[in-house]
Amino acid sequence: MIKKVLIANRGEIALRILRACKDLGIQTVAVHSTADQDAMHVRLADESVCIGPAPVRESYLNIPSIISAACITGADAIHPGFGFLSENATFAHMVEEHDLIFIGPKADHIAMMGDKIMAKKTVTRLGLPTVPGSDGALSKIDKAVKLADEMGYPVLIKAAGGGGGRGMKVARSKGEFVEAYETARRESGIAFGNDTVYLEKYLENPRHIEFQVISDKYGNAVHLGERDCSMQRRNQKVWEEAPSTVLSREFRDEFGRKIAKAVSEMGYVGVGTLEFLYENGQLYFIEMNTRIQVEHPITEMITGIDIVREQILVAGGEKLSFTQDDISFHGHAIECRINAENSETYIPSAGTIVNYHCPGGPGVRVDSAMYAGCKIPPYYDSLIAKLIVHGKDRNHCLSRVRRALNEYVISGVDTLIPMHKKLANHQNVINGDYNIHFLEKIFSKESE
Repeated sequence: MIKKVLIANRGEIALRILRACKDLGIQTVAVHSTADQDAMHVRLADESVCIGPAPVRESYLNIPSIISAACITGADAIHPGFGFLSENATFAHMVEEHDLIFIGPKADHIAMMGDKIMAKKTVTRLGLPTVPGSDGALSKIDKAVKLADEMGYPVLIKAAGGGGGRGMKVARSKGEFVEAYETARRESGIAFGNDTVYLEKYLENPRHIEFQVISDKYGNAVHLGERDCSMQRRNQKVWEEAPSTVLSREFRDEFGRKIAKAVSEMGYVGVGTLEFLYENGQLYFIEMNTRIQVEHPITEMITGIDIVREQILVAGGEKLSFTQDDISFHGHAIECRINAENSETYIPSAGTIVNYHCPGGPGVRVDSAMYAGCKIPPYYDSLIAKLIVHGKDRNHCLSRVRRALNEYVISGVDTLIPMHKKLANHQNVINGDYNIHFLEKIFSKESE
């Protein structure tokens, strides 16, 4: 049993992990930069250690400082949360080398799934469908052009070693391909230190569907259903739903069990999310995230399972406390990401929270580390809160989303609350009629 966890993250996810540890009777250590010395998770942790100045490379990405903090405080495990070092195989390996438990999968699995080409080859071998494309890296432009011509346009050039939309370019014709290819390689090299790219057929109007899985070291693996993460801007999710409106119960069960079987055969241990594009009744694997997801709360709301709690227990060597047949799905849940950004321009907004009042009532949950008087530093991701709402069905859930958004008060910085209010009342959203291009190509035009 894990006795003390060092939380190698900040913001709402650090607080979320801390709460799960408290529920389990596990002591906590918060690490923080100088900019986060007054953060909520720092105040509530049993111990705290400053690991450096505000810039992430000197603090939250500073592996020696984080491991030293764990050793000094006597922590026996490190939880990386999401972002930062959560999918860094070197960090996971170093944690284990220092006789600490990494609350996540094995370093080998992080590395395997972090390489998009290797990930596609792995899941193909395990029987999961992938987007048609190149078999591997495309290092020569002439070979890339030839394959693109054979596949037919449009095509998508993607970075092999990254995500979040960086190093990803669409070419709709042969005339656009060379520039798109070179730009993708350049962006990938700058962002990830790896300019390797590969090719996929570009799907015009897909939904983004992801399946949550969790498995233990004894070969037990289950899926917790799917989430629809199609509401995106700049390839970043802003609104998620569970379950999706496009998969039937029968399809979910059959495909989910297939995914769980693949994860078990892989020998994967911990939580993970397999992401797919859905078009014309078919799911196509695109990547696997080997960590807890930002949007995990909506799965918790429809299953009643505390995913972070289970993640910690599995990392500590315990068996899953449930089987696939024990899992049932109830109602509908929606998560609105509340970023400190301007709703029209998406420009980040740093500053001090002047007034803060979060919504409540039946079916409403807010994951946030915000409070009146706290400062939003300019150095980190703009996500400051997650509004998670559950209802007996989707219409009921949407009604509660509208109520909760109208109750939410955050002043002192710009937020995406105005955008979410418009989304919750938009007819396409009400009808469930949207895809990954909706927010930027349709909704953004209407809000001009």
